[in-house]
Amino acid sequence: MQARSYLKLSVLVALVTIAMKTAAWWFTDSVALLSDALESLVNLAGAVFALAMVTLAARPPDEDHPYGHHKAEYFSGGFEGLLILGAALGIAWAALNRLWNPQPLEQLGLGLVLALVSSALNGGLAWVMLKAARQHRSMALEADARHLMTDVWTSVGVVIGLIGVSLSGWLWLDAAVALAMAANIAREGLHLMRAAVDGLMDRALEPELCAQIDATLAEFAHPTIRFDHLHTRRAGSRRYVDLHMHMPAGWTLGRAAALRTSVEQALMAAVPGLRASIQLLPSDVEAHFNDPRDLI
Repeated sequence: MQARSYLKLSVLVALVTIAMKTAAWWFTDSVALLSDALESLVNLAGAVFALAMVTLAARPPDEDHPYGHHKAEYFSGGFEGLLILGAALGIAWAALNRLWNPQPLEQLGLGLVLALVSSALNGGLAWVMLKAARQHRSMALEADARHLMTDVWTSVGVVIGLIGVSLSGWLWLDAAVALAMAANIAREGLHLMRAAVDGLMDRALEPELCAQIDATLAEFAHPTIRFDHLHTRRAGSRRYVDLHMHMPAGWTLGRAAALRTSVEQALMAAVPGLRASIQLLPSDVEAHFNDPRDLI
């Protein structure tokens, strides 16, 4: 199943949960359930934007983008983060108004049932999408799945708070729960925005993947062969490694190229989605980086 198919399913589930949570708020007049419904509305906008970015990221390289469009997925994560922060502010504003002016709640039983069913839908979809995000190495899928999990925990908190209101009669607890959920939503939004910025800044690969690359290169290491100037980065679902391979100056070009091909294939087999670029150099030649003139 492709990433776009998961996001289309996310759009459908978002529409269903919006209807259910809006009905729950309408029946109960609970500001906590209203905040839950607003969060689902953000889910819908995020899923639609993520679908657009995944579609763009899948486009092949062209004249203006010779390295492809893979980084488009990071815009999805950043956009969802902004949406989440906006929802958190709106929830906090509504909760503060209700905190100063508590209102009685009605038909809590029906509202809680609708909230729990919608939460179960989101939780199941989020679990499936997180697995798919790891499989497809998709930032857009991961961002949407994490957003859905935030929605699940929001719903759980709302349900607990409303049960507390029902048992204690403390109407202010409804607004207090909404404020707590706003803080939790904002935290997740900041996390998504940071991850998106890291991706756009060409962050190095994860330590475990770098260790796998080092272990693969060690299999080819020899007193006459060495590797240096290794750099890694990630762009959407693609992973890249660039390095220098030093070998005896007396080798023929064909022999050197054959070894380089073997190393590149081994690296790409060890790390899914990796693209390896290896520059060949004689053993007695060193490449020089960070020349002061490069900084001018």
